[in-house]
Amino acid sequence: MYVSRTLEAAFLDAATQFPVLLLTGPRQVGKTTLLRHLRGKDRRYVTLDDLTTRALANEDPALFLQRYRAPVLIDEVQYAPNLLPYIKMEVDASRTCGAFWLTGSQQFHMMKGISESLAGRVAVINLLGFSRRELERRKHDLDPFLPTQDQIASRAATAAPSSLESVFKRIWLGSFPALHAGDVRDRDLFYSSYLQTYLERDVRDLTQVGDQRAFLRFVKACAARTAQMLNLSELARDVDVTVKTAKAWLSILMASYQAMLVQPYHTNVTKRLVKTPKLYFLDTGLCAYLTEWTTPETLAAGAMSGALFETYVFGEVIKSWWHRMRTPNLYYYRDKDGREIDLLFARDQRLFPLEIKRGATPSREWVRAFGALDRLGKPVGEGGVVCMCKEPIPLTEKASAIPVGLL
Repeated sequence: MYVSRTLEAAFLDAATQFPVLLLTGPRQVGKTTLLRHLRGKDRRYVTLDDLTTRALANEDPALFLQRYRAPVLIDEVQYAPNLLPYIKMEVDASRTCGAFWLTGSQQFHMMKGISESLAGRVAVINLLGFSRRELERRKHDLDPFLPTQDQIASRAATAAPSSLESVFKRIWLGSFPALHAGDVRDRDLFYSSYLQTYLERDVRDLTQVGDQRAFLRFVKACAARTAQMLNLSELARDVDVTVKTAKAWLSILMASYQAMLVQPYHTNVTKRLVKTPKLYFLDTGLCAYLTEWTTPETLAAGAMSGALFETYVFGEVIKSWWHRMRTPNLYYYRDKDGREIDLLFARDQRLFPLEIKRGATPSREWVRAFGALDRLGKPVGEGGVVCMCKEPIPLTEKASAIPVGLL
């Protein structure tokens, strides 16, 4: 069952502007399914998961491109780095927009080859799992999310009601297509298999991890720290590895699109701001599995419910941008006095603060920290609090409570 993706229109538009399009993201989020749905009858499909085809692409790239002529969709292109310079020569000779559609699940070696060989010729596009709007077949051709009154009004028209039970079921299950539009019914079996594939393929391909058990402990320790400021020394100590190793392993998580760091916002105006990044997992289902929450109910009542609710909202916000081929200038705020704002959008020289609360009864206390932004010397726009309330509620002149169902 094909589920319409927000990215479709933006991808097809980019195909009229660039000769090469690279669709990246974690494994099994629907990259190939999306492009095969869009490719039409004339575009050939070839996957480099096939070892024979992969060998040809690496050993004789010129012959490979003769056999698979553009327009072509090449799946898992990170397995054939030798192919990229030949694609460059091909597009420079033909100058045909949309000639090569590529997919890949890793950033390290692939992006190095892309930047060296295809600079100026390729559009790099990120895809994550299903957004809530995609899953519920609601209108999803909206502007990227900002906590403004205009955005709240436009999203409210097509919002869906949310209960604590339904939200945490979605958080616990995650956003991988196989769990929603495929045949997979056993969530635990899916994530167990996913982790095994991840460890055996991505981790082995990206770098030499000598102890996979230690790496898995590291991944679990990171999952337990989602939506928290990252202390690498503490993380390394808990997993019993060096800080250098922890830093290298964290880069693997980010390169394979399992986690993301949000940097703290700071200016030269003040030195009283925290400089430590914040860690988020990009799929709440995988994060909940790694931290061993066995049901949505135990998760909703457990110690990590607030952190995973924040992780879920963060993921929906990122999807609203990435799936429209946009990248937000997104930060968080915390100062030495302990005042913290979960997310801070910087746009057009203006700051838009966003808090995330699991509660359903909005309070002005939730936006009190927004006042700390005045001392930064930048205009502060509208802000909000994403929470479990049933409808938008004004909290101050410039801040509102935003139901999670609006996302």
